[in-house]
Amino acid sequence: MRTALRIALAASAALLTLGVAQAQEKTLRIGTEGAYPPFNNLTSDGQLVGFDIDIAKALCDEMKVKCTFVAQDWDGIIPALQAGKFDAIVASMSITPERQEKVDFTHKYYNTPSAIAVPKDSPLKGVTKEDLAGKNIGVATTTTHFNYASKTYTDSTIKGYPSSPEEQADLANGRLDAIEDDIVVLQQWLDSPDGACCKILGQPSPQPVEIFGPGAGIAVRKGETDLVNKLNNAIDAIRKNGKYKGINDKYFKFDVYGAES
Repeated sequence: MRTALRIALAASAALLTLGVAQAQEKTLRIGTEGAYPPFNNLTSDGQLVGFDIDIAKALCDEMKVKCTFVAQDWDGIIPALQAGKFDAIVASMSITPERQEKVDFTHKYYNTPSAIAVPKDSPLKGVTKEDLAGKNIGVATTTTHFNYASKTYTDSTIKGYPSSPEEQADLANGRLDAIEDDIVVLQQWLDSPDGACCKILGQPSPQPVEIFGPGAGIAVRKGETDLVNKLNNAIDAIRKNGKYKGINDKYFKFDVYGAES
């Protein structure tokens, strides 16, 4: 009896140890685009880098889980999440009512404004609907910028692109009159040799919350409230303990989080 009891206790202890080890080794699979520097970018040797990636790693550390990354084209990133290819999207995705019908979001982890860039020798003087009437404007499709441009610049031709680098190349090569994108993405490009051609013309105003949303959040599958809560707590924690600032200062000269909300 005692021998049997010892065996049973030993087996229970082994299962408990295994359970703890499995809990510690829990993996969070994160989808990101890899074509939106400085937020997320795929290097020539296949490594995902950028602000989004560093933030995701800090959140995983805070939640004490292992994180792995999956590069996914932007157009298919929400369907891939819904299909279970990964567990969360950390890819500078703006929180909007349209997307909230498909996924659940954390609160924001940053919020930056939209801007318009043009060639340095452009005759354009402003960024209103009237200023850009008759012009060709490039914007990445399935983004809040594309939604805004399509609804605002109705007297212009809006040309959609798979991601920011393609629209930037066409502006540099004279195939577009202007492009609209996140101001940080545009500024990083303008600071590079490839962006020496161009300049920021201005920021559209107002920038309606109903289109741009309250900022960029982390998307998860509908109904995964526990994961949303854990991610929200982790975002709050890295804001308080200084890890967010360390990552922020690596990429930006200002607090990309925006106004506290």
